[in-house]
Order: sequence, then structure tokens, then C-alpha cells
Amino acid sequence: MQLSSQQSFNQALIRLSVLLYQIDNKVTLTEQDYLEEVIDSLDWQSPICREAFFNDVIYQTRQALDAGDSVSYLRSFKDDLVYDAQKAMEIAMAMTGVDGERSDEETEILALLSHKMLAKALVSNDKPLDASRLN
Repeated sequence: MQLSSQQSFNQALIRLSVLLYQIDNKVTLTEQDYLEEVIDSLDWQSPICREAFFNDVIYQTRQALDAGDSVSYLRSFKDDLVYDAQKAMEIAMAMTGVDGERSDEETEILALLSHKMLAKALVSNDKPLDASRLN
């Protein structure tokens, strides 16, 4: 079964959220609550139930982090995040800040997302530049 672009984005958003949730090796209740809100808000269109997918993502993410492959793991689903780069960055910013502090690892992932992986999509989603303001 071919997933819709929206569903692929939903799954990538869960992967990103779990990565950011686990990357600093500290899981807070506020992060857990926010992650639940994000997951519950998604329009889930997959034959795999949300909870089963989420549990699998936790396992995959933990494996990537334990192997020191967080960046390559992120690259494996970055193309799906481009579907709605603005929302992906919004969720990433919120997920990393909800506990009141950003770790170095979280900051590194945010920088990768905003300056490399999603940069073109973030810029192209902005309003067109008004040429009259250039003069």
C-alpha cells in the first residue's frame, strides 16, 4: 500500500519528535505530554495503528542513538518532512523547548533542520519578496 504524502509526513513527524525527545537521554513529563498531543493531533491514515508505529519508532530511534547515527537516521526521513517544513520546524522547536532547556544535541538537530535539511522548503514557503521594498 502506497502511503499518502500526508501520512508519510505524519510518520516522519513522529520520528523527528521521538528523536528530539530521546537525544539528550532525559525524558521529562512535559516532553511526554507534548509528544502525546502531537501524535493525537495527526490525521492518521495508515493500516498500522498509531501506537504500534510509535513503539517501533522508539525502538528504531534508540538503536540509531546508541550507534551514534542520529544524523543519518534524520536524513532517512527528511524528504518526508519537506511536505510541511514549517510545521516540522514548529514541532521541533516546541519539542526541544517544552522542558525549559535545549541540550547541545537538540540544538545541533535544530540547526541541521533549519540550515540544511529543510532550508529550501522553509524559504520557499515564505511570502514572495515584494520587489518595491528593494528600492
